[in-house]
Amino acid sequence: MNEIPPGDEAVAEAARRLLRAAADRVPCPPVRDLIGRDDVKAAYAVQELLTARRLAAGGRVTGRKIGLTSPSVQRQLGVHQPDFGVLFADMSVEDGGAVPAGELLQPKVEAEIAFVLGADLAEGPLDEAQIRGAVAHAVPALEIVDSRIAGWDISFGDTVADNGSSALYVLGAPARPLSEFEPVEAEMVLERHGETVSSGDGAACLGDPLLALGWLARTAREFGDPLRAGQVVLSGALGPMVPAAAGDVFTATISGLGPVSVRFPASADEGVSA
Repeated sequence: MNEIPPGDEAVAEAARRLLRAAADRVPCPPVRDLIGRDDVKAAYAVQELLTARRLAAGGRVTGRKIGLTSPSVQRQLGVHQPDFGVLFADMSVEDGGAVPAGELLQPKVEAEIAFVLGADLAEGPLDEAQIRGAVAHAVPALEIVDSRIAGWDISFGDTVADNGSSALYVLGAPARPLSEFEPVEAEMVLERHGETVSSGDGAACLGDPLLALGWLARTAREFGDPLRAGQVVLSGALGPMVPAAAGDVFTATISGLGPVSVRFPASADEGVSA
């Protein structure tokens, strides 16, 4: 844990706390006592430290995830903006596959639209036309979120520092270009063992998942790390997230895109690598 450079000691200690929780697989207290509830700069500074450490260990960035896209969740946490986290290659689970057994602390599942970019979003106005034109295709997706913070007792600062409470993601098929699929019109149903446990639509994601993508494109550029062609963007939940337990099987169906599923092994022997 001493590999985190000192810098701002509060930021460094928050990063160490989250690293220990992940390594020991024991949730930790919130980090807002160190960085505040809503200090955007400090929270992303923690996230950047953890990202740099993961990259130094050989991690490969595959894209970003957008969180806090629901107005009700924003009100709950007392914030008025979404957040983002970084996706890495080892966070990907294949459609219908099993999550790595024993690696998650308190997982929850949410259904989303994922965009795969066909062009960089680094220059230009980043307006609606450019954002739409940069999308190569959309696919149905599941995000498996997980908090290193005990009991999901999170503020905006806690979840941003904790890489947007991210863990794993699953991309489904087929891929649809936006000429064949309108994200805001999508309807979503998430089932666990065939029973509906969550539902929603494209408008639940900041009014339109493409608006969420636009927000991320502008924010990522401001942070000096713009979105690039080939990256995956999880645009935000279309309905409430659902806690997951061993033995659960989840399937989300998004109109215009199709189904995507994942299972949680009933025992460690069933787990596979992501």
